[in-house]
Amino acid sequence: MQGFFDFVKSLGAARMAAMGAVTLALIGFFSFLMIRMTTPQMVPLFTDLSVEDSASIVKDLERQAITYQIKADGAIVLVPKEQVARLRMKLAESGLPKGGGVGYEIFDKSDALGATSFIQNINHLRALEGELARTIRGIDRVQAARVHLVLPERPLFSRDKAEATASIVLKLRGGLEAQQVRAIRHLVASAVNGLKPERVSIIDETGRLLADGARPDNAIEGVGADERQLAFENRLKREVEGIVSSVVGPGRARVQITADFDLNRITQTSDRFDPEGRVVRSSQTREEQSASGSEQGAVSVGTELPGADKGAGGNGPRDQNRKTEEIVNYEISRTTKTEVIEAGRVNRISAAVLVDGNYTKNDKGEMVYQARSKEEIDRIAALVRSAIGFDAKRGDQLEVVNLRFAESTAMPVGEPAGWMNIMQFTKDDIMRAAEQGVMALLGLIVLFIVVRPLVRRIVTPENPNRGAVAGLVGVASAVDGANGSGEGGITNIGGPNVSIVGGDESVAISNRTSTMIDIAKVQGQVHAQSVQKVGEIAEKNPHEAVSIIRTWLHEDAA
Repeated sequence: MQGFFDFVKSLGAARMAAMGAVTLALIGFFSFLMIRMTTPQMVPLFTDLSVEDSASIVKDLERQAITYQIKADGAIVLVPKEQVARLRMKLAESGLPKGGGVGYEIFDKSDALGATSFIQNINHLRALEGELARTIRGIDRVQAARVHLVLPERPLFSRDKAEATASIVLKLRGGLEAQQVRAIRHLVASAVNGLKPERVSIIDETGRLLADGARPDNAIEGVGADERQLAFENRLKREVEGIVSSVVGPGRARVQITADFDLNRITQTSDRFDPEGRVVRSSQTREEQSASGSEQGAVSVGTELPGADKGAGGNGPRDQNRKTEEIVNYEISRTTKTEVIEAGRVNRISAAVLVDGNYTKNDKGEMVYQARSKEEIDRIAALVRSAIGFDAKRGDQLEVVNLRFAESTAMPVGEPAGWMNIMQFTKDDIMRAAEQGVMALLGLIVLFIVVRPLVRRIVTPENPNRGAVAGLVGVASAVDGANGSGEGGITNIGGPNVSIVGGDESVAISNRTSTMIDIAKVQGQVHAQSVQKVGEIAEKNPHEAVSIIRTWLHEDAA
């Protein structure tokens, strides 16, 4: 312990302070490395969270005392990797995340007895809007959605009823295709009673109109026409490629089909009357009969009595008239025909088919190209005509050409193999290992380049006899110059055992000489040469050397 305390005292206050600073820096640096390397790997628990869901999830994690991190302004919550599955199940049990907005869970804790019909209708509308927004967010490229529904009530004693409408605002990652926009419109229309797809308006976060709900949706106009034409061409192309590839081989046929569509919508109404197809609608018959003449003789009571002979009074002539009228109404056969010719009729089809030839081996074993015969090309053309519904009157065109395909070097794409596939390392595991390796390498660099030189400099004590050695060298040089060749005097002082004086002085001189020689060796090659010179002088002038050493001893004692 005494040697340790002496060593500490020999360091001095400055070196002790430097050692303390280095120690604190090392403790802090390696503590950072240990904490960093032992920190559990954080992976996303949920992404694309709304502010409400993020707040609820963080509150639940704090209640369970689980470490978490928040990124992207609360949209992403990170938790330790080994706890992800358990936390997701635990949060799903609590109904988290809700997906933003208010859904049908609004009725879970509501008081139905004390709520008016107006409040119930508003809550139902809010729940329907929230559920639709959650469903739309499940579509790819849709980051957020907001739905507004207008469901008008039919007034009493009114024949007309206002149509339901919907407005949707989308926040997208990139852009939506027209087919996806139509899918959203039909999704919302199918979920709301009385809502038509053409009454749904959709815009994105930049205010760009994706679907107009103010006009009828005609799938043939605008983008719909291009999509229908492209779908028709792709369908014919797949069919033709399938039937041709079965003849010439897979990958040895190229098909291109172009269809010309008529995008005009025509409505025709015609009436046709058939005179032969008469049908009696109504008939009316009217008959009239009258008689007139001159009466002779007197008129008496007897002649007017029933059963009396009225002619008894006179036999004059009488006129009788009879009139018959018949009116018959006929219904003529009438045919009313309304013909609607929808847009999208095919006016003309143009098809181009390119087939490769045959490859055979020659006598040298080399592959030689051989063109197909005309009969084989004609048979392929006949198959293509049947597949596309070729109509010469319509102006369809078909070309089947046999040409040699350009050779292409296919890059082999194999399944990933090696130690990554065997050890089942994931990307996260590799990144984690790389991070730990970098931290360990940084620690080693700091240890060997910064810490080690500082420690060596601190623990190496200063040489207290450096001045004495320098004085000895100087005196030796002076003595050497005074004596010339150095003859006479000192006879034996080269080794560690000096016998120039007896007793304690001999031992002290011997130890002091050994110490000075050892110190000279430590100082380097320059000091070693000086010590060697001093030794030579001491051997040649032993008495002068003893006198100098005795003087130094008395000075140290004083």
